[in-house]
Amino acid sequence: MNRQPHSASREAIVAEAIKDVVGELRLVDAADYISFIRLEHFSTVSDIVDSAAELFFAPGTLKLGHGGEAEVSWSDPPRIVLDLELRPEGVTVYFALILEDERAAVVVNYVSFDRPDPDPLCNTAYLADAIERSRIRKTAVAASR
Repeated sequence: MNRQPHSASREAIVAEAIKDVVGELRLVDAADYISFIRLEHFSTVSDIVDSAAELFFAPGTLKLGHGGEAEVSWSDPPRIVLDLELRPEGVTVYFALILEDERAAVVVNYVSFDRPDPDPLCNTAYLADAIERSRIRKTAVAASR
């Protein structure tokens, strides 16, 4: 895949937007992810992602895409890769979330805008604004508890 010059900035936007969700996803033991993925229980992984995302985003904004991978060996810590979709209004981001023992990373595979602008910088700004509009405000979360 040829990386576009604006890919790094979009990855940073997505990574920043989902950092709280990643914290919630890390509450699940790596062994559970390995089991669910190896046994192809992706509906369970989808439920986990949905539960973590509902704390921070409007319903349906962040969801599991087509699955994931569990990379496990005798010599290295496990590496969980989840195929995710971020769908704020007007844009869809297809990306991989990589969870490792001491870090997490986002790799954006494709971004689709409903009404793309010819200027990639305008599209990147739109992405950031759309994500912000789809976030649940912390005061709203506190009030619902």
